[in-house]
Amino acid sequence: MKTPIVVLSILAAAALPARPGELRAGAARVEITPARDAALPMAGYASRAEGHKTVHDPLFVRALVLEDGATSAAIVSLDLIFAPENLWSRITARVEREAGIPPHMVLLAATHTHAGPTTGAVKPEFEERWKAWMAATEDKIVQAVREAKASLRPARYGAATGKASVNTNRRARTAAGGWGLGVNPEGPSDKTVGVIRFETLQGEPIAVLINYCVHGTVTGPQNYALSGDLPGAAERFVEQQMGDKVVALWTSGASGDQNAIYGPGNDLRQVALLGTILGEEIVRVAKNVRTTQQVRLQGAQRVIACPGQRMTPESKTGTPNISFVDADPVNVRVSVLTVGHLALAGVSGEVLTAIGTRVKRESPFAFTVMTTHTNGSSGYIADDASYDQVSYEIWTTRLKRGCAETAIVGAALDMMDRM
Repeated sequence: MKTPIVVLSILAAAALPARPGELRAGAARVEITPARDAALPMAGYASRAEGHKTVHDPLFVRALVLEDGATSAAIVSLDLIFAPENLWSRITARVEREAGIPPHMVLLAATHTHAGPTTGAVKPEFEERWKAWMAATEDKIVQAVREAKASLRPARYGAATGKASVNTNRRARTAAGGWGLGVNPEGPSDKTVGVIRFETLQGEPIAVLINYCVHGTVTGPQNYALSGDLPGAAERFVEQQMGDKVVALWTSGASGDQNAIYGPGNDLRQVALLGTILGEEIVRVAKNVRTTQQVRLQGAQRVIACPGQRMTPESKTGTPNISFVDADPVNVRVSVLTVGHLALAGVSGEVLTAIGTRVKRESPFAFTVMTTHTNGSSGYIADDASYDQVSYEIWTTRLKRGCAETAIVGAALDMMDRM
């Protein structure tokens, strides 16, 4: 019997003209770095209870607003670990109210840096200053969208791909005979660098949208300095190389099983090194992209519910002795935003590489990327075959085998087919 898939909501794109329109684009960058001495709890690891101690590099929200003469869309990149559902709901409601962009035309994507403040629950001693910072950050996200919309101008766009070997599969054998976090160069790993360039009609760059499959974990649990990690370093490198007015927006590909080739550790020089290697490839590709002004913007979203699971207390991680019991269903939001012949498929979780590869391979669009940590957070999302190797991603996922891969691929492709 096939696992049932429940469609909870469908948001269809607004009515669009029969003929493609002409693109207008605007971008903005707003800093969201907490004060150096704010000591906010850090994301990604459980061991940093006392909060951050310094700032290595600034954190930003970057926004890109697009219009085709009939509708508008916003792509927002946050230098944070994830954007939970409640934050997504508040932000999209405000963006619709203050910028006129409906929720189904918004991609709110976190870079998944593990060196930023947490966006999840915090201990009582952090709550007051953390809530103040989160409220300010929410305002700045909306501010970035408004500023991007205010800077709209006639534009062209285009996309191309490159390659960079700064990531590796991390699902490796353990000494105890199971699977855990490590380095597995033989495992599946997508080295593709997706680059979408937006420029003025005179050829001056406005924004570069980046897509790559890697965790923001060059920094590890011993690091107490705030940083955008590898994604932030790549963003800054592109902006520095292509001009201060350019906004480089990172989106994470299907990177649930992908770490950087260095780290996790406490050597922040490695962040800059990998950011430079990746950034050079992004700039090289961006400079050679062929662009067009003709565009049609479309967007849609679906929320699917898959059966849940949780690991039993007696399970021993990293060994073959791991078992699960049924748990509450888990919601996953799948979003599709198309820009002419380009498709961006967003998923609200940490998707493993095989699912992203399937969506790109089976997409009817000429150029497709998957953006993860997008429009909510559903935790790790594994393809069916990966459940045979019960690694960290499997013992932490809240999703039971047999639903997510089929549901995500099916929902994304169906929405694309309707566009």
